[in-house]
Amino acid sequence: MTEPARDTIVAVATAPGAGGVGIVRLSGAGASAIARTLAGRALRPRHAHHVRFRDARGEVLDDGIALYFQGPASYTGEDVVELQAHGSPAVLQELLLRCCELGARRARPGEFSERAFLEGRLDLAQAEAVADLIAAADARAARAARRALDGEFSRRVDAIADELLAIRVHVEAAIDFADEPLDTLGGAGLGKRFDALALALAALLRAAERGRRLRDGLHAVIVGPPNAGKSSLLNALAGSDRAIVTDIAGTTRDLLQETIRIDGVELTLVDTAGLRDGGDAIEREGMRRARAELSRADLAIAVIDARDPEAGHAAVADAIAGVASVLWLHNKSDLLASGPAFDPGTDEVLHVSARTGAGLDALHRRLRGLAQGEGEDAGEGAFTARARHVDALLRAQAHLVEARGQLDHEILDLAAESLRLGHDELGAITGRVRPDDLLGHIFSSFCIGK
Repeated sequence: MTEPARDTIVAVATAPGAGGVGIVRLSGAGASAIARTLAGRALRPRHAHHVRFRDARGEVLDDGIALYFQGPASYTGEDVVELQAHGSPAVLQELLLRCCELGARRARPGEFSERAFLEGRLDLAQAEAVADLIAAADARAARAARRALDGEFSRRVDAIADELLAIRVHVEAAIDFADEPLDTLGGAGLGKRFDALALALAALLRAAERGRRLRDGLHAVIVGPPNAGKSSLLNALAGSDRAIVTDIAGTTRDLLQETIRIDGVELTLVDTAGLRDGGDAIEREGMRRARAELSRADLAIAVIDARDPEAGHAAVADAIAGVASVLWLHNKSDLLASGPAFDPGTDEVLHVSARTGAGLDALHRRLRGLAQGEGEDAGEGAFTARARHVDALLRAQAHLVEARGQLDHEILDLAAESLRLGHDELGAITGRVRPDDLLGHIFSSFCIGK
């Protein structure tokens, strides 16, 4: 039984507003017939035709270029037509309405890319990369999105999924020989494959996290004791008086968020209530919210008073313990009588003055480096990724750890199930979740006399 043909869809494919050229795009079985009626002539595939677009009365709507891409050799895998007209919003709307009169319907948001996915032209990660490429705010993000669209991320996910599946096949086969020790069934080699797979998955997870930061920006939470200068620092980085600044401890009671860009890199800065013991009910709620925000942070910017850094460090050390990256700022360094005398035991220490601007250039460079990635992180092989991709990789990693522990105890059925769950998480990234893959691999890879 063949799948019924989908509706023919239409949409304006260029950005809102006037321009030199505007594009109306059609996709579906009726796209060619609609274009033929509009243009008054048949269209040859992959040829540019200069035509006059006409309404139902034969009046000319505009003249322009019509391009026909015959499926499956098109973006969506269906017949696709692009009508290029003058970029007047009124003209484009007339063309769109005429296409609807001829049998098309307005496309839903993302429906062209959705059809490309359903037709196998793109996987799910590549389809998402289309939106990332359109939304890229700088050349680096655009290049990374382009690499994801070209399939770099998907290929790495698929390679790990294939190896995970192969290991699962081995484990499933060993279940049929439950009376035999696992070592006699290649257990030692299987352990090495587990270790290599874990390393590859960890590397991909790091790359995906860098890609997520590149796409979404760095989420940085400014934290510290009261009166350390957190709000002054936010104002200095934002270039405006976004936060109220006073000499009264506990002025900031709630979260204050500001998005800034440093050389094209986006950072979301969140100012928080000062952390200390005690305080009234409102201040305690502000501190609770500060700790909750830290649980979602990519970076904690720990601001402490350079005149009493040991007390400041003690006030925030517990709150930032779970944050992956911490940047220590010794603020009010202009008030020091002598040079800095305290190091919290980390390389990530900068001495600044939010009031005078001293050290802010170094802070900008450090924030840019953290957002863009340095060393391995700064490589040109970066690709964009999304939070859902990172979450799926984390879950796959957890299932792999479970499977390894179950294998060590020779609980093979549970190990196989953990591997299946991990494989499904990887398949969810690209949209390739096919449980029947296992059967094909078993029958082709093993001969067990059945």
